Amino acid sequence: MADRRTQHLPGAAASLRHYARGFLLSVILTGAAFALVMTHALPREATIFVIFVLAAVQVVVHIADFLHVDTSLEQRWNLFATLFALLVVGILVGGSIWIMFSAHERMRPDMPAMTMPPESF
Repeated sequence: MADRRTQHLPGAAASLRHYARGFLLSVILTGAAFALVMTHALPREATIFVIFVLAAVQVVVHIADFLHVDTSLEQRWNLFATLFALLVVGILVGGSIWIMFSAHERMRPDMPAMTMPPESF
């Protein structure tokens, strides 16, 4: 009968290393974005761009270190599913932003009033 303390899972140390690295990188990336906003180190547009880049890097860190999705043959379908989900989210977010900006442009207060001539009734 084997002692429980001597039984080890084959990838437990590697998995723990992945989780620790992912956690550390996530904390660093979140702290960098927070510090960038709080210190006003860059102009507004540059800050927004850098935050988007940091968010994209953090998504990659989460996928690689916490979900363990990589480019190996065994993970190919998981990678395709992840890329498809990212495409759908990108379309939804991009489409929503496009609709909001379009609605904002069409509802500006300085636009002339749209009235219909009495003949059209």
